[in-house]
Amino acid sequence: MTKIRSVLVVDDDPAHRTMLKTLLGGWDYEIHEADDGSTAIEMARERAFDLVLMDIRMIKVSGLEALSEIKAFNPAIPIIIMTAYSSVDTAVKALKEGAYDYLTKPLDFDELRLAMERAMDHTHLREENRALRETLGKHFDRQNIIGRSYAMVRVLETVAQVAPSEATVLITGESGTGKEMIAGAIHFNSTRKDGPFVKINCAAITETLLESELFGHEKGAFTGAYKRKEGKFRQAHGGSLFLDEISEMSLSMQVKLLRVLQEREVTRVGGEEVIKVDVRVIAATNKDLLREIRKGNFREDLYYRLNVVTINIPPLRERIEDIPLLAQHFLRSFAEKNRKDIKGFTPQAMDQLLRYDWPGNVRELMNAVERGVVLGRSEYLGKEDLPLVSRDEGPVAASVSTDMLPPPLPLEEVEKATILRTLEATGGNKSEAARRLGITRKTLHKKLKKYGVRQEFAFVKTKGRQI
Repeated sequence: MTKIRSVLVVDDDPAHRTMLKTLLGGWDYEIHEADDGSTAIEMARERAFDLVLMDIRMIKVSGLEALSEIKAFNPAIPIIIMTAYSSVDTAVKALKEGAYDYLTKPLDFDELRLAMERAMDHTHLREENRALRETLGKHFDRQNIIGRSYAMVRVLETVAQVAPSEATVLITGESGTGKEMIAGAIHFNSTRKDGPFVKINCAAITETLLESELFGHEKGAFTGAYKRKEGKFRQAHGGSLFLDEISEMSLSMQVKLLRVLQEREVTRVGGEEVIKVDVRVIAATNKDLLREIRKGNFREDLYYRLNVVTINIPPLRERIEDIPLLAQHFLRSFAEKNRKDIKGFTPQAMDQLLRYDWPGNVRELMNAVERGVVLGRSEYLGKEDLPLVSRDEGPVAASVSTDMLPPPLPLEEVEKATILRTLEATGGNKSEAARRLGITRKTLHKKLKKYGVRQEFAFVKTKGRQI
């Protein structure tokens, strides 16, 4: 049964309180009312509300004072401040005191609903992550894996469950997501942690050399084999072997690998001795192996032998909560390495990092931050220090020659085209389009009306010249 979430509405205007009570009640929230900040403080002491929606200007105790008091004894509760006085200074002060968000009156109901849902989802996620981290922290070594997003905590929870077993693990995910680090976490949290952790990239070695690398070879087995060599399986005896990019292995090598996994024994190239090996195999791929099986590029029997447990690492664009943590970690590391006194990122730079889609995932973020640290000249990296390249749009923050620009267009036409393209990208979702454009939904409506755009056609592709 879904828990009904409780909201404390604090406003000294009874008409506004009544309106909000009716509105929020229709959204299935349990509503409680307070007509002043002092009453809100006492009510928040008595029970744990899921959210507080509070006016900033009240006669006895203001919203800012109540915010500070409530946060002092319950820092986890999300508080959204409302005001009819749009002041940047007041907004900054409220956010510094711990407000989750800041909305101006008259309220945009779509904005209000989104802000409330985000605030309560954030709190729920934080509590669940805290519980999961406590469970993991008792016996789990994260191996420097950075991430507090729901998706990454789930991955780590699965790693913690599977690591003590002897099960073969298949790690999937896009390039640059950190599959090797997850493999390391599995090994170093297993009963084999005192044994070797051997790694090999199957895509980086030719088929003939790969067999020798995996199974070893006898002296004289082929040209250049001047002495006997032990293969990776033998080197990993008593430990774990990480086979990266397993999908790039040839079909003939897949047959040989399958036999080793089944029999737990290897034979060196050019030799006859059968050598028993005690190795746990962890494989990784950035491809869809089921699709590769249908295309005839991967053996189905090997897939099921490897796929005892699958761990999928989500791309960075699906766990944006991890971006600030990762970026700051890389910045500290590269600043120390390059002897640079760089303390952090400007708000504009961090906003760009959060909005970018990161096709190269964590590896691309690491490279972008390293480049910024090396070339940065101030204490904080700015947007201009992080020239990111999108899959479809080209350089995000790179300089462009004026010779390459299209003929000048009226500013209003540029703005109109930008708004329409953003609406198209969001499927007509005006709240999301307004967020991306950095304006309110109300301002977006005004601009659509100004340009004579009918709402049902607001997200039709623009025609004519490209902007």
